[in-house]
Amino acid sequence: MAEKVTSVLERKGAKVVTVTPAATIAEVAATLNRSRIGAAPVIAEDGALAGIISERDIIRGIAEHGESVLAFPASRLMTREVQTCAPDDPIVELMATMTLRRIRHLPVIRGGALAGIVSIGDVVKQRLEEAQAELEALRSYISSAS
Repeated sequence: MAEKVTSVLERKGAKVVTVTPAATIAEVAATLNRSRIGAAPVIAEDGALAGIISERDIIRGIAEHGESVLAFPASRLMTREVQTCAPDDPIVELMATMTLRRIRHLPVIRGGALAGIVSIGDVVKQRLEEAQAELEALRSYISSAS
């Protein structure tokens, strides 16, 4: 049975650290560091997903603008066209999307609202657990057949 995004969210929880479009890059960097995460969805005043900002975005900003980037609003560096997923999406689909598009974080959208976020680490962990369960099932089957 193909595991779904809901399995990941059940395991890790649906709490998501977010930032506003007006938050400065210095504030975003502090939030990412404090929360030990690599990206944060950017949520507009109306609660809609406006974008996502990652460590990569900040590094690119520093490379292009120097330390003055720390005063920029998140809206200036964030990715506006955000790839998202749904709770019922299969994990293997996420792996393909993340690999092909070279992204590490996918916000989970349910009913038009942010319901969680899935990282490449979450997906790999889920797949490893699935592989371990399959291995145990095969060992059990082989033992019972002997």
